[in-house]
Amino acid sequence: MPAGWAYLDTAATAQKPQVVIDAITRGYDTTYATVHRGVYQRSADMTLAYEAARERVARFIGAASPNECVFVRGATEGINLVAQCWAATQLKAGDRILLSLLEHHSNIVPWQMVAERMGVGIDVIPLTADHAIDLDAMAAMIRPEHKLVALAHVSNVTGAVLDARRAADIAHRNGARLLLDGCQAVARIAVDVEALGCDFYVFSGHKLYGPTGIGVLWGRAELLEAMPPYQGGGAMIDKVSFERTTYAPPPARFEAGTPHIVGVLGLRTAIDYVDGIGLGAIHAHETALVHAAREALRGFNSVTLYGPEESAGIVSFAIEGVHPHDIGTILDEGHVAIRAGHHCAQPLMDALGIPATARASFGVYNSPGDVEAFARGIERVTRIFG
Repeated sequence: MPAGWAYLDTAATAQKPQVVIDAITRGYDTTYATVHRGVYQRSADMTLAYEAARERVARFIGAASPNECVFVRGATEGINLVAQCWAATQLKAGDRILLSLLEHHSNIVPWQMVAERMGVGIDVIPLTADHAIDLDAMAAMIRPEHKLVALAHVSNVTGAVLDARRAADIAHRNGARLLLDGCQAVARIAVDVEALGCDFYVFSGHKLYGPTGIGVLWGRAELLEAMPPYQGGGAMIDKVSFERTTYAPPPARFEAGTPHIVGVLGLRTAIDYVDGIGLGAIHAHETALVHAAREALRGFNSVTLYGPEESAGIVSFAIEGVHPHDIGTILDEGHVAIRAGHHCAQPLMDALGIPATARASFGVYNSPGDVEAFARGIERVTRIFG
């Protein structure tokens, strides 16, 4: 990251530590070969490294088996995979899906596509006063017709942390499956999918200090085994003939074609990097920065804050009479990078009665000095728009 910049857009994508950059370079330079195909030693070594990365992912999220971890391009593809291979085969007309008001578009649109095709309905859980998912409302509104609940573990707008265990208990008591979007969670809080009780969990590598184009779908073994393939091609087959094709067991069944080999290596290194610091230490560091940023913003009468006080690494806000894009542009002039817009959460913006927010999000590389630079930038915004 260039010196003198306060990069406060980690919720969109995290900057990469040198160890991840080095791992990617080595992967393309001195060790590169295909996986699962070659009989030569270099390919065998790369295959071992690739599958060792899968085992590392499984340990990182508390999966019972590496075979429950499917490598995908990112959380978006993981959600679409579940939508197309589980929901589209398990749901029927009259069934319903339960989402929340603060979901990212990636956790809305795939379910709408399935719903339109299958004659399935969608219901929406409202939010609490501090813009978190209202689990009391969820418990009151869920019905036997709800076969799937899909929720953000941590909101990409408000930073609200879901009580995932309670959400899973509510879903399962009513016979529904629970998918969690963990994009904003895995780099900030410890995740144990077995303890959380969910049925599917998805996250992207690039928000976890890893490369773009790689992510993970975790699913319970019995669910993955019952799901048809997502795409057809090489590596996902058992036997192919023109009369009939049989498919490999999970996870290979869902990984057609040559995978993002070096991306997987980079993801493993990113996980090692995060674990080396410790998720407890990361959460404490980001919480302190969030508290400092919220306190600084409270010093301006024209600022409205969104989300709970104890948000995970994210602060969303608006300044009266100033478009968030103008806030972002003025902060950029002072070398402070934030996100401004609807954050791929237009239904949430509609519910809040605003077109967009400004968002500062923190990572391991941020410091109190970054918060000070941010506060100076906001002071400049309020002077300009006085």
